[in-house]
Amino acid sequence: MKYSYYPGCTLKTKAQELEKFALDSANELGIELIEQKDWQCCGAVYPMGEDEIVTKLSSVRSLAAAKDRNEKLVTLCSACHHVIKRVNEDMKKKVEVREKVNNYLQLENDYKGEGEVIHFLEMMRDDFGFEQLSKKIKKSLNGRKIGAYYGCLLLRPEKDMKFDDSENPIIMENFIEALGGVAIKYPYRTECCGGYLVTENKSITEEMTNNIIRSAVMNGIEEIVTACPLCKYNLENSHQAKKNNVSVVYFTELLAESLNVK
Repeated sequence: MKYSYYPGCTLKTKAQELEKFALDSANELGIELIEQKDWQCCGAVYPMGEDEIVTKLSSVRSLAAAKDRNEKLVTLCSACHHVIKRVNEDMKKKVEVREKVNNYLQLENDYKGEGEVIHFLEMMRDDFGFEQLSKKIKKSLNGRKIGAYYGCLLLRPEKDMKFDDSENPIIMENFIEALGGVAIKYPYRTECCGGYLVTENKSITEEMTNNIIRSAVMNGIEEIVTACPLCKYNLENSHQAKKNNVSVVYFTELLAESLNVK
């Protein structure tokens, strides 16, 4: 199994563990993730302006490069996945955007949204298979009670992301159970953590993350897994997480642990 791989900026700085555990695990499973040459920042936030073209160019470059290699483009960071996936939808559906982007980039072949970007979790579910994954486990999680935290970016808007049911997702729970853990659903697992508000109004983020952790604790959860570097930062630094000794880890860390490559 071979894929083009887009890491994004944060995985090379503050979220290196998210990438390391993913790459080590993929190698153990015989999955080849080939990091793209000369990838550029995705912009971190999807541009909402209809006439905003420049901030979409880096995503299209990566998508077109993967398409030219006949490979799916795999992402790890929730924010990168969100931006690139939505830009790809724009290239499929919005003629004006498509024409402006292609006129600017002057690629050998115009890109029309033919490529496919998938999250690492989607790759494990749809291509590798959770059932197959469970057979590869060397060190079971042995019934640990774990809560998945999705946040916003993987799930919404559902019509564009097509990741899972935005109100009642199960992909991360199925992933946890494939590793031998007990996945516990709790009410706030798809609520926003406050995101970048932490840089301007930390009190709002603190209130939002405290609600999430409190909800998890009330349902017997002592460990939370996420795919988003910013979510991880906000959750693990909340008062409730520290008070209740709730650990927040990347989903790739659980995978590496279960494959005994951590």
